[in-house]
Amino acid sequence: MSYAGKNLKYIRKQREWTQEEMANQLQIKRSLVGAYEEERAEPRLEVMETICAKFSISLEEFLFQDLALLSANDADSNGSNNSYMERRRALKSDKSISLASMVTFVPVKAAAGYLTGYADPEFLDELNTFTLPMLAPGDYRAFEILGDSMLPTPSGSVIVGEKVESFKEVKNSNTYIVVSNADGVVYKRIITNDDRAKEGNEHNENKLTLLSDNPLYEPYQVNATDIVEIWKAVYIIQKAGAQPMWNVDQLAGVVNNLQDQITSLKKKLN
Repeated sequence: MSYAGKNLKYIRKQREWTQEEMANQLQIKRSLVGAYEEERAEPRLEVMETICAKFSISLEEFLFQDLALLSANDADSNGSNNSYMERRRALKSDKSISLASMVTFVPVKAAAGYLTGYADPEFLDELNTFTLPMLAPGDYRAFEILGDSMLPTPSGSVIVGEKVESFKEVKNSNTYIVVSNADGVVYKRIITNDDRAKEGNEHNENKLTLLSDNPLYEPYQVNATDIVEIWKAVYIIQKAGAQPMWNVDQLAGVVNNLQDQITSLKKKLN
């Protein structure tokens, strides 16, 4: 019997890595990590050699010994156990922490896998969590964003969002994390169809318009049926001293874009 898949999962969880992060470490696809851990496939020899070299274990140990059991036996002999799973169970059983205030954090490295794992309890359990004392009980999730499309919110910020259960709850021009099959995880303002109808634009109940705060980026539409989740932004977490980085070309583009918008508005008014 081979313990390769079980041991790979144990090693990954000991380091509190997602499958995406483990795949990056081994320079393989995330789907392969999942296949190995679920024992739908056996790791190739070169992959096992990489694992053994990186984590200082022998090939024999990786294939034929249960590393979790060995670790537990060592912990029992030393009178302590600080494994990942034990700490996770202790956290969940801590009555002083309200589960309603726990926020699951989705870093950029996990965003690619989030689209397929957003409803998978096992995938979500692999992600780190934190609490914010100012949050009322609810369903929250935090997403790390990259890029300059939402300046002045700088790249690397973490958006804490509250789950939106229905499109009817979406408020015009508010900011949201939108998870869709086409674009993955994006942070944008949503322009509701009612507002677009007032402006004389085509009214399409099957689409939502997403708008960037940076006027260099054009608004675009997504099909409502393509959206799997929407999270209303309630807090933005960023590093102290973080400032939006604008260069001369960007500023010139913003000015030109604003002038075009003013010209367009004047034409409509006339």
